[in-house]
Amino acid sequence: MAKVLVPLADGCEEIEAVTIVDLLRRAGIEVVTAGLKPGIVKASRGVQLVPDVTLDVALQDDYDMVVLPGGMPGASHLKDDARILDLLKRMAAAGKYTAAICAAPMVLAEAGLLKGKQATSYPGFLDALPGVTVSSAAVVQDGKVLTSRGAGTAMDFALVLVETLKGAAIRQQVEAALVRP
Repeated sequence: MAKVLVPLADGCEEIEAVTIVDLLRRAGIEVVTAGLKPGIVKASRGVQLVPDVTLDVALQDDYDMVVLPGGMPGASHLKDDARILDLLKRMAAAGKYTAAICAAPMVLAEAGLLKGKQATSYPGFLDALPGVTVSSAAVVQDGKVLTSRGAGTAMDFALVLVETLKGAAIRQQVEAALVRP
């Protein structure tokens, strides 16, 4: 079974965090949410999220993918956490998937994972970075790196993550049950 880590930082975008976790779990993917520090995570609109474990505990396991929700200042907290940057570098070196949405692709860039890649983000977060081809597409996959624009693209992003880990048939099952137009 595929295993995914979703780090949660104070100020994360709740739509993105919850949509990613929800759709991956609907697909039968094991998802671990991890707070950067112990306790409740207060998201950008005041929603309180209860992580499964702390990041320190989560880092004792291996994952097939790490997915970073965006939102501000949540993405900045992720970018400023040396544990997250180290994890992303190790995931990339091991040929595993890294993914980020909204402002969080800047964390992938900080870890050096977007050099020579095509990526997308919330407008303005990747524009000044050398070596990154910025796209306005809702979701961009370049090798083992997946990025997305923001809260409005969270469901599309999560469905691409499902397809990447479990295949098109499982994505179609999950999507059909959502009754999307």
